[in-house]
Amino acid sequence: MLIVKVTKNYRVTIPARIRKALNIRVGDVLMVKLEGERIIFEKSKLELPKVKLGKRLSVDDIERMIEEIL
Repeated sequence: MLIVKVTKNYRVTIPARIRKALNIRVGDVLMVKLEGERIIFEKSKLELPKVKLGKRLSVDDIERMIEEIL
């Protein structure tokens, strides 16, 4: 079991060993569910549509867009 800390914005970092094992990359979609006292993250096969706006998007921009879609 690995230990991670929740940051001030309620974010956690997925440890490198887990990211590599599941081939998780920036922009991948994860599903989150609650089972009793456990938080379960699962890599989703869902691919969000790519947006071409002629500029680079930050991770925060992408997260905002995902929230708008959901």
